[in-house]
Amino acid sequence: MTRSRRDPDLVRAYVRTGGRTRPTRELDLVTLVRAAKDPLPGTAPDARRVITLCSRQGTLSVAEIAAYLDLPPSVVKIVVADLMDSGHLVTPTPAEHLPEIALLEEVLNGLRALAV
Repeated sequence: MTRSRRDPDLVRAYVRTGGRTRPTRELDLVTLVRAAKDPLPGTAPDARRVITLCSRQGTLSVAEIAAYLDLPPSVVKIVVADLMDSGHLVTPTPAEHLPEIALLEEVLNGLRALAV
């Protein structure tokens, strides 16, 4: 009789989320987040991984975080929501993604030159 091999990295989703099945806030897979604070001592491993990834990569979507960490998106949504509640992750403001005024003026001037 052979024993089935257990994968030590296999952890059930409900264990990773403390038995919760829903995030504390509405998040889509395209919701963008970025790190605002470093993880505190005693932070859960998955939360620490998310914060570290966002610190290194910058602004990421929930789907990108799930792909990078090879975690189910449902788990990532719960972890990200918890980290947003604690202030470790924030959603970037629209002004952070706007290009510089000088670049917009150059594009406008280029478009005007093409129209003539």
